Amino acid sequence: MAQNTTLFPAIGSLAVKADESVDVPESKADDVEDKAVQEVDSLCMNCREQGVTRLMLTSIPYFREVIVMSFRCEHCGTSNNEIQSAGTIQDTVEEGTIYTARILARSDLDRQIVRSPSCEIIIPELDLTLPPTSRGQLTTVEGLIRDVYADLSMDQPLRRIQDPEGFSTIQGLLDKLKAILGDEDDEDEDKDESKTGEVTTVKAADKDVPLPTFTLKLDDPAGNSWIEFLGSMGDPKWNMRQYRRTLEQNVALGLVSGDDAASAAGNLITVKEGDEITTDAVTDDEVFVFHGHCSSCGHPLDTMMKKVTIPYFKDILIMSTNCDRCGYRDNEVKSGSAISEKGKRIILKVEDREDLSRDILKSETAGLSIPEIDLVLQHGTLGGRFTTLEGILNQVYEELSDKVFAQGDASQPTDRVKNAERPFTVILDDPLANSYVQNLYAPDPDPNMSIETYDRTWEQNEELGLNDIKVEGYESDARKEAETLESDVVEEASKE
Repeated sequence: MAQNTTLFPAIGSLAVKADESVDVPESKADDVEDKAVQEVDSLCMNCREQGVTRLMLTSIPYFREVIVMSFRCEHCGTSNNEIQSAGTIQDTVEEGTIYTARILARSDLDRQIVRSPSCEIIIPELDLTLPPTSRGQLTTVEGLIRDVYADLSMDQPLRRIQDPEGFSTIQGLLDKLKAILGDEDDEDEDKDESKTGEVTTVKAADKDVPLPTFTLKLDDPAGNSWIEFLGSMGDPKWNMRQYRRTLEQNVALGLVSGDDAASAAGNLITVKEGDEITTDAVTDDEVFVFHGHCSSCGHPLDTMMKKVTIPYFKDILIMSTNCDRCGYRDNEVKSGSAISEKGKRIILKVEDREDLSRDILKSETAGLSIPEIDLVLQHGTLGGRFTTLEGILNQVYEELSDKVFAQGDASQPTDRVKNAERPFTVILDDPLANSYVQNLYAPDPDPNMSIETYDRTWEQNEELGLNDIKVEGYESDARKEAETLESDVVEEASKE
C-alpha cells in the first residue's frame, strides 16, 4: 500500500506540487526530481514531427489508481487526452459494476466521471446510449453532455439535406441536451465578453435556469469506471451495484478465448426424455448437484445445493459453485420459505469480540449499515451470505479497500470496528424479512438486539416484483379470459 501511495499520490497533492513547480526557473525545471507531470517526447501520427506526451500517475479518492495522459504537437496543433486504469480487471465474476446517479440539481453536473474503454453510458430519459469507446475519459457530467452535443451537432447541416427524418430526430435530442446545459438558443456556451476582449465562460452548474432532471448510468463489465458521490456512499442520489459478468462480456474483455466460448455453447446439457424426475420433499441430509457451465471461462462445472434449517428462523438453501479450470468460486444463500407479508429491520449493538462470532444470514435483498462509520450498503450489495458477523465485516472491508480505504487514515475507523475495539451498531434492513442474526440468549430476548417489522412501500413491492404477483384466484381469471376469447372468435365467425 505504501508503494502505491508513492507511485500514485492523491490528485490533490499533485495539484499542490504543480502549483509549487510554477515558481521554479525553466533552467532548473529539468533537475527537479519527482515532478507532478512527467514529459516524454513522442512521434505525432499526423505530421510525423516530434510532440510531447505528459503523464500523470495519480489516485482518485474513493476509486483507484489511474494514469492521465495528454499529447500535444506544437507543429500541427494535434492534441489528445486519455485516461487509463492502473489497476487490473476485476478477477471475480461479480465485479462488473453499474453506477447510477440522479441528476436533480445543477450542482450535480459537477460530479466527476471516470469512463473506461469498456464502459457503456445510458441516459434513459433521453433514450440515449453511448457504446464502449477505444479510449478512457476523465470528465464531469457537464463535460460528457457537452461532448455528446458537439459530436451530434457536427454533421447536422449535411444531415438536414441527406436525411431529413434523422435530422429532426437528432435535433430533438440536441434541444434536450441544450436545456440541460442551459445554453442560449443562439450559442453553445454562455459567454460574457468584456471591453478588453476577455471571454468568461459560465459553467452549466452555475447558471440560474431550470434543469430537466435525468438519470446517468455507467455500466462497466471491467469495473474500472466510476461516478463521484457527494459526502459519503450514503448519497441518496448515488448508487453502485455489482453484477455477474456473462460469458460474452468475458470474451469481449479478453478474459476468455473465443474458442472456449464456442465449445461451451456447443456442449449445453439438456434433460433427456428418459431421465428420472422425483417430486419427493427435500431433506436436510441431501446434497443436490446441478450440471452447468462456468460463466467466467465457459467450461463444465457442478453447483452443489443443500437445505439448512436455522433454529428459531426458517429453512434456507445454500448453493456453492467451484470451477477447477479458472478458479472461480461463488457461494449464495436463498430463502426456502414463503415471502413475508412485512419487511424486517434487525438492530444489533456490538460491544465486544464475542458478538463478532454471531451467525448472520444476509439475503440478496438486504441492506447493511453501520452509522458510527457512515457505512451504507445498498440493498443487494454482496448478494446472499451465510457467515458470521466477523466474516461479513471482513468481506465488506476487502470489497471496499481498493475504493475507499486506500487513502491511509480512512481505514482506521473501519479497522477498529472490524476488530470490535469500539462499540458500534449493525442495522440489517430486509424488505422480504429473509435475513437473520443469531440470538445468543434464544429462546429468550437478546438485550443487545432489537427486531422491527414494517409495511413495505409500494415502490419496494414494485422493485421486488410483488405488485404483479397474484397467488389466489388466477385459475378463475384464466378461465374467464379463455371464455371471453372463445366468444369473440364465435362472434367474428358469425359476422363472416
